[in-house]
Amino acid sequence: MATTTKTVVATGASSGLGFHVIKHLLSQSSQPYNFILGARDVSRTQNAYRAAFPEKSGSLDPHSLEILPLELSDLKTVKRFADQTLEKLGEKKQGIDYLLLNAGITNGAGAEKPGPGGSKWCEALVVNHLSQHYLTHLLLPALLRSDRTDTTDSESRIVVVSSGAIRRVTDPITLEKDLLAGSGKDGHTVYPETKFVQLLGAHWWRRKLKETRCKVVAVSPGLIPGTGIGRGSGMVLNMGMKDAKSVEEGAQSILRAFTRDDFPEDPDRIFLTSWGEWWDSDTIGKTLDKELQDRWCPEKEELEAEEGLKGL
Repeated sequence: MATTTKTVVATGASSGLGFHVIKHLLSQSSQPYNFILGARDVSRTQNAYRAAFPEKSGSLDPHSLEILPLELSDLKTVKRFADQTLEKLGEKKQGIDYLLLNAGITNGAGAEKPGPGGSKWCEALVVNHLSQHYLTHLLLPALLRSDRTDTTDSESRIVVVSSGAIRRVTDPITLEKDLLAGSGKDGHTVYPETKFVQLLGAHWWRRKLKETRCKVVAVSPGLIPGTGIGRGSGMVLNMGMKDAKSVEEGAQSILRAFTRDDFPEDPDRIFLTSWGEWWDSDTIGKTLDKELQDRWCPEKEELEAEEGLKGL
């Protein structure tokens, strides 16, 4: 019997961890994948994948790979990317098996600049959380297509690439002021706070989808100096630091989030560490506040109205 093709839609797969995750899956032949990747620079990303597989001569059989334009600081392009993705999946009569939300930025200016597209929020919050939260809303019909059967293979999964930096947020009440565009907060503050909000989003989706066959996993790849994540924020990271891991090791941590099914009985324990452990509720306790989750995770129509997208 032929193996069913699985569809992966991903952000943040042009380089670094996301690139290595997709490259690893492309190197396998036993499971065919249909990849749809969003990228700021489509041509450069296409060239990177061609260079990674020169022996394929343009064909990635048994897989297919499509790269579509996506600028996460602009929610209008998020809508266009989602529309194009749903159209292509409709043509193939496929749903989404894995939605990988890997994109993330640090910003040397922190929250000093005006928000992108007139947003009241800083660019890092728009990219690291709001745009990908919006994308999940838009792609939800394709994620839930597999809900029509009762087989294990019909499950879909949202994989949110998180960070242990969320533990640096000691008082979530500061988020409202710190993450405003022009607040003046630097990258040392803004990055962990946006990843904290992103984890609130993962919990929000887990609650929303609890009666479906779509699972939500947040995963930390670990401390990965090789991604250059510290550039621009003043953070200096190197492989000599405690617990530092290579990009390949970080990619393997993310890949585990695709396949792990030993979910804890406590439904709040959705955070998979780079050591392969499910963090307990006490460690991620501040992100379990349901009112806080609801505050930072608007419904689609609310987000469109707030970001000036209504009617698009």
